Amino acid sequence: MITEAINENLEKAVTLLQTLDKKIYTDTSTPPYHSSIGGHVRHLLDVFDCAIKGLPHKEINLICRNRDIRIETDKQFAIENIQRIQAEIENLKNADLNVILPVTDDHGKGQQTINYTLGAILGQAQSHAIHHYAIIGYILNHLNVEVTDKTFGYNPTTPRQEAQAS
Repeated sequence: MITEAINENLEKAVTLLQTLDKKIYTDTSTPPYHSSIGGHVRHLLDVFDCAIKGLPHKEINLICRNRDIRIETDKQFAIENIQRIQAEIENLKNADLNVILPVTDDHGKGQQTINYTLGAILGQAQSHAIHHYAIIGYILNHLNVEVTDKTFGYNPTTPRQEAQAS
């Protein structure tokens, strides 16, 4: 189920990117961080990449990211990478989500390795992507670009206000 949810979520990014022009995709004018949509897409894909690339070694390092600048600047290249990750995630649909994997990251006090299950690291990458979608939504709002998918950037557990009657 997690693999299906991830792939549906990643498909939201593909759909959005297909509607954006390069100027919007690479725009860094939104304060306070002046990051681009492409930068956020690259970052969230890096986390998925780290998880996928670590599986054959049974060890995941979230510090050793690709940081491929082409994903930040080339929308089509970003879409191709999303689709590559979707295929890799699809290959995990029958994997044992309870397998234990050491995951190394820096949480602010240097490198630390913590044991996760495969399901936990995939869940973390999924939540991380949704979080960055919310930031992308903020950037698009600042740039006066409407996001038509009203679920984009919302965690499924987040309470949502219904439209109030006039």
